[in-house]
Amino acid sequence: MEILQSLEELEWIPRPKLLALRRLGIETAEDLFTHYPRRYEDRHQFPEFPREESDKPICLCGEVTKTQLRRFGGWKKIFEATIQEPNANALSQPLVCRWFNLHYVQKMIATGQQLVVFGKPRLRGKRICMEHPEFEVIENDEEMSIHFRRITPVYPATEGLSQRLLRSIIHRLLSELSDEPLETLAPAGLVPGERRQAIRTIHFPESWEARDTAREHLVLSEFFAMQLLIASRRAESSARPGVAHCGRGELLEKFLRALPFEMTAAQTKVIAEIRRNLAEKQPMNRLLQGDVGSGKTVVAIAAILLVVEAGFQAAFMAPTQILAEQHYAVLRRWLEPLGVRLSIRTAARQEESFLPLVAGDENPNVIIGTHALLYDNVSFSNLGLVVIDEQHKFGVAQRAQLTGREPAPDVLVMTATPIPRTLTMTIYGDLDVSIIDEMPRNRGKIVTAARDESKLGEVLGFLRKQLEAGRQAYIIYPLIDESEKLDVKAAAAEFELWRERLHPFRCELLHGRIPAPEKQEIMERFRRGETKALISTTVIEVGVDVPNAAVMLIENAERFGLAQLHQLRGRIGRGEHKSYCILLTVDQSAETAAKLAVLEKTINGFEVAEADWNLRGPGDLLGTAQSGLPALKIGNLIRDAHLMRQARTAAMSIFDTDPCLELPENQRFRHLIVEQQGRIFSHVS
Repeated sequence: MEILQSLEELEWIPRPKLLALRRLGIETAEDLFTHYPRRYEDRHQFPEFPREESDKPICLCGEVTKTQLRRFGGWKKIFEATIQEPNANALSQPLVCRWFNLHYVQKMIATGQQLVVFGKPRLRGKRICMEHPEFEVIENDEEMSIHFRRITPVYPATEGLSQRLLRSIIHRLLSELSDEPLETLAPAGLVPGERRQAIRTIHFPESWEARDTAREHLVLSEFFAMQLLIASRRAESSARPGVAHCGRGELLEKFLRALPFEMTAAQTKVIAEIRRNLAEKQPMNRLLQGDVGSGKTVVAIAAILLVVEAGFQAAFMAPTQILAEQHYAVLRRWLEPLGVRLSIRTAARQEESFLPLVAGDENPNVIIGTHALLYDNVSFSNLGLVVIDEQHKFGVAQRAQLTGREPAPDVLVMTATPIPRTLTMTIYGDLDVSIIDEMPRNRGKIVTAARDESKLGEVLGFLRKQLEAGRQAYIIYPLIDESEKLDVKAAAAEFELWRERLHPFRCELLHGRIPAPEKQEIMERFRRGETKALISTTVIEVGVDVPNAAVMLIENAERFGLAQLHQLRGRIGRGEHKSYCILLTVDQSAETAAKLAVLEKTINGFEVAEADWNLRGPGDLLGTAQSGLPALKIGNLIRDAHLMRQARTAAMSIFDTDPCLELPENQRFRHLIVEQQGRIFSHVS
């Protein structure tokens, strides 16, 4: 049997089950063997039945002594199965398992059966219950040793595919497959010897220690394959032909002397890192991380001035019209006095001097724009630097349109969304990383408070006092219009109400459907202080800079993610005044309370990112579709961060040994992989 053999060729697998397997993405033997268990149950010995409820799920085994179907509310049904633990005594209390409106369950469970259940015990009156527990009927047949009296794997499953059947199929395939094909489950050229044992053990471990060793081996292998791809991308990018783009620094010195504030040590350090990159022929690919308000734009201007002084153009790409317009205004204010020519290109705005971009005296030195800079009718005469702000809002292919030219420009991508280090090693592993971990000294303090919606009256009184003191406010909603499906407030629907509440202070409405020119006029009135309160959606999430705006009220805060709430909060606290962010919520759940408590506790974006990471898990944060990396099947970026670091070090050392290595077809490349793999696996094997 071959490892890539289709499961359709195996006649002993029931045909209807092939469709269920396909829903899980399983079509070959390899797919099945890398469909790893999501948890395990120790079925050697079970604990006594609980007498109290618990938030921790437990695994129990007992005999079904009674079943009952009860109706309530007319058509609704509850199926109950009462199970008694083996060798029960007079003090033993039975466990009642309950399923609501799951009609198929009553067809599967009958009195006299032995049942394994997994769930949280809850006290319901005087009874201990499990509601909607996972369950499995234990049958005394020749396959009992696969499912019982062992450490038993529990898999991600789907409708029509029971744990028992899935476990049986994997067990039979492993018994029919020789060791040699199992070795091919390693990425090309990797891991002789130990792979086959790890695959067998991860599914059917003899002990918890053996399971842990097998898992660590497989995680390392998965991470190493990912880091090899990242390292090869990095090497390929570095090998592209480039030129040095660094001037002598006279323009930069003039700019720095004119600043009305002192640069932070972190900004100075990052500018030095970028300056070294620009002076090299090897193309720069650098990620700049910095919290909202940390001064990333100043660093980007420094890079632009070094490139312009050397005789090259710079492109500055922003994700939205508002942010592009703001960058254009800021850069004009700082750069035009230095003799630097600027132009802007967005979908809605195009300056006459911008088209076409050809060599000549009128050719702009710096072009600011949105994704419109990617259009075919925009050409650059001498592009030396691409700055991409809020880069996570751009796809890899979009960035490649700007950067994939020869000679290659230097690339600086910036984000105000701090990224946990382990995630940086994956999504942005092909980039050098700079971090601004220090805030300017002249920023006002931000106080954040979560409040129940019932406190709106008190909040309104506080908001009016702030406006009377001369401050301005943002009032943020998750939606533009009301929705019949969601019980959530909306900006447009609440706007008139806010005009009444805050009279005579001027209020304006801002959202994504307002035409770009009108949107810009609204923002200009708010910047000038004519408008005192801006009722808005998250269109102001990035880039809006109004130092006098010192209050932010976020309605239905439970509807936003932690990172987005932190981004929104970053619009205040940009001046000298003490600022206040009020998070209104109707959700009293523990999850929402934990999320909002993080924001009350800290204004440090890196701490917020780590908390978000721990609350949500990697999930969408990994963004494998956008980054082009393989999905992780067993590795966990939080739990296994130390293994990712090992894998990265090993993969990078291969290319450090010989930067001109080709991809795996090269025999020397394969030899180095095996050699390095042996080192990182030595402690596991």
